Amino acid sequence: MHANIGIPENHLQPLSTLLNTLLADEYVLYTKTRNYHWNVTGASFMELHKLFESQYEQLDTIIDDTAERSRALGHYALGSLKQFIAITRLVEEEPATDSKMMLQNLLNDHETIIRVLRSDITTTADKYKDAGTSDFLTGLMEQHEKMAWFIRAHLG
Repeated sequence: MHANIGIPENHLQPLSTLLNTLLADEYVLYTKTRNYHWNVTGASFMELHKLFESQYEQLDTIIDDTAERSRALGHYALGSLKQFIAITRLVEEEPATDSKMMLQNLLNDHETIIRVLRSDITTTADKYKDAGTSDFLTGLMEQHEKMAWFIRAHLG
């Protein structure tokens, strides 16, 4: 059934595509963060282990909210690793074993998502006339900015 929520019907599919691409980015970042949580070693193990756990928990909520936003617009959310890898804008590099490289990889991904979200906020508001998704994306951008700040603080 069509979502009759004041967004032109021809805008709903592009909005869902935008959200599904973001969902892929978030899932790749979640997986990377979870991997680093499991595999971090060294003098700052406990501090980084807890930081990574805190961040993957935040990303888990972001993933769920992003998928549900797509569903609220009347479209399905992607849900397979194959689909996510095919459309993510993040680089899937070999897993890092050095904690500084782990932090740098995560920072790079958060900053990529922040830049994409800045652009998508304007697109959703201006082109697709969807203030709800624009507001949703603004909130996500702020969360990623805070997570990136925490990582930058660890990198010095």
